[in-house]
Amino acid sequence: MKKIFVTGATGQIGSELVPELRKKYGRDNVIMGLFDKQPEGDLADGPSEKCDVRDKKKIEEIVREYGVGSIIHLSSILSATGEQNPQLAFDVNMKGLYNVLEVSKEQSIEKLIYPSSIAVFGPDTPKENTPNETILRPSTMYGITKVAGELLGNYYFEKFGLDVRGLRYPGIISWKTPPGGGTTDYAVAIYYEAIKQKKYTCFVREDTMLPMMYMPDAIKALMDLAEAKLGNLKHHADYNLGAMSFTAGELAESIKQEIPGFTCTYEPDFRQKIADSWPKSIDDSAARKEWGWKPEYDLTAMTKDMLKNLKEKLKEEK
Repeated sequence: MKKIFVTGATGQIGSELVPELRKKYGRDNVIMGLFDKQPEGDLADGPSEKCDVRDKKKIEEIVREYGVGSIIHLSSILSATGEQNPQLAFDVNMKGLYNVLEVSKEQSIEKLIYPSSIAVFGPDTPKENTPNETILRPSTMYGITKVAGELLGNYYFEKFGLDVRGLRYPGIISWKTPPGGGTTDYAVAIYYEAIKQKKYTCFVREDTMLPMMYMPDAIKALMDLAEAKLGNLKHHADYNLGAMSFTAGELAESIKQEIPGFTCTYEPDFRQKIADSWPKSIDDSAARKEWGWKPEYDLTAMTKDMLKNLKEKLKEEK
């Protein structure tokens, strides 16, 4: 089979996606694209290449050398980090995507998967059950680059026939990888601190509600979309994706049910404004209808699984 090239492969999603891809398609058929973080553990068992996505020639070399047929483009500067360095966010997110699109077009890549985000929405977007087709006027550089990315993906599909597929991820929660500079990082850090300290200071208000998703569902969604029949897809680079929505307070309460005595205080910082610009819940009916999307985890199931696995992980790290 033709190979799969994953950019940003040691990031939050990539580090958990790559093992699943290798399990399904074979160890040597999935190439990791690395920037500065080297693979560890199981990730190190397989082909990898140093790759700055701003370097188009390097992407071309990897595609040719390995006979790449599909690209999953995950390299990105996230929302909170992007606000601290918007120039870098624009450079990496836009130039990197453009290079991947151009190489995909020129090298006849069969399929390009490019995740988007709820960051494409902004203060003017309906907050409840946010539609797939709605106003996209984000207030962050990350969100701006994601809107442009969706438009470029759809443009390359219509103009060049490149099979570009993308989904708008909500906040992603995982026990395997630590927070990576996103606005929804509190929903990951809170579990770590609940186990370590039995207390956490949250950087958004208690009543802040956002769409979230457990990592196993995030991986499942991307792989399901990648394998969907093209003829069934009426959308391409911009599928809404939902799983659950909860407030920071509800998240803390779910942890209290498992760890009695856990306390959470709230000290909003600059990330609160970003969170307030995003939806509270998502209408993902297009994804459900066109490629059969269905999440498996709710808040209670996620919290139980997160705490179980995190306790084991932190015990091993001591």
